[in-house]
Amino acid sequence: MILALARASLVRQRARTLLAVVGVAISAAMLLDMVMLASGMRVSFGSLLLAQGFQIRLAPKGTLPFDTDATIPDASGIVQRLRARSDVIAVSPVLGAQLHVEHGTASVSAAALGTIAAVQGDYKLLEGELPAQDEEIAANDALLAAVGAHIGDTLRVAAGFDPQLRAYTGQRALRIVGRAHFIYLSAGERAMALPLATLQSMEGSSRTDRASLLMVRLRAGADVEAARAAIERDVRTVSAISTATAIEQVEQRLSYFRQLAFILGTVSLAVGFLLVTTLVTVSVNERLGEIAVLRAIGVRRVRIVEQILIEGSAIMLVGAFLGLGLGLVTARYLNSILAAFPGLPEAIDFFLFQPRDAWVALGLLAGCGILAGVYPAWRGASLPIAATLREEAVA
Repeated sequence: MILALARASLVRQRARTLLAVVGVAISAAMLLDMVMLASGMRVSFGSLLLAQGFQIRLAPKGTLPFDTDATIPDASGIVQRLRARSDVIAVSPVLGAQLHVEHGTASVSAAALGTIAAVQGDYKLLEGELPAQDEEIAANDALLAAVGAHIGDTLRVAAGFDPQLRAYTGQRALRIVGRAHFIYLSAGERAMALPLATLQSMEGSSRTDRASLLMVRLRAGADVEAARAAIERDVRTVSAISTATAIEQVEQRLSYFRQLAFILGTVSLAVGFLLVTTLVTVSVNERLGEIAVLRAIGVRRVRIVEQILIEGSAIMLVGAFLGLGLGLVTARYLNSILAAFPGLPEAIDFFLFQPRDAWVALGLLAGCGILAGVYPAWRGASLPIAATLREEAVA
């Protein structure tokens, strides 16, 4: 009977119930998006760093990888020392630079990564071969489209421009042998990969035996933090950064996203709670006489409270389920906007859906739905029966 009465009460005021459900759905969508934002970036960034299996990254002392133009000297010597460790199975040195590709009478700039193809972890080969020989490169789609080139073509590439001589320096003719997707670059950024020795030679004496970054892959079961600390003690010219440390540093730089998520999530939860509380309170006030009659014919007070709590919970849960779908749609749109943030890798997802996020949002909203009905339920069930009937009759 209680369920039937709760259903009848909600159906009786269809328009008001529908508007309340829509309002809750919007609040639920915002809450889900904020829960996804609070945890999504951390999970997405961690997955990105571990995509190629490298748990430790070595950057020039006091910097983050590619945070400055500083480089690590004696890169080959450090690589040999790291490979001699029993807990290390692979070391990938990387040199970053900006190169210029001749295109007609102009040039196109592109990010360049000098790597060792056999152990690199910066890009995934989509087509062709890895650039293992001195005069070979792999380019991404953005660069190929900018210069109108294809696999097998040869490009004239230069390391810099001398304004006094009005000529490019460090020029090479490089053949495209592969098409690649660069994992850590932002969307639309033009890029190429070439052998480390080739890029060091093109950059001149300032980059001889230098690297911008060294990535280290450990054996299964190795203690990452212990290895990181040992490497940093052994190699004084670098800062050793584990995946966990990198995530913490990125979160510190982008902590305002988490703060924004917490504030907006709290606001959306409060709006949903107040909306349902208001609706249920108005509904109870409109049928005080009906509640008094039920009490007079023997319906227990706890049953009245259950009916009103069911009404509030039903509105909140229906709105929450609708809001989950709406939240996923809005999250995809918002993610496309934030993904354009300068310098962020294309693979970073600010709004990363996880089932746990949906359950958290549903749980919070269900709890609010129950709490929203507590006050009106207590008030409606506590009114004196005789006085309430008399006031309703007079009214």
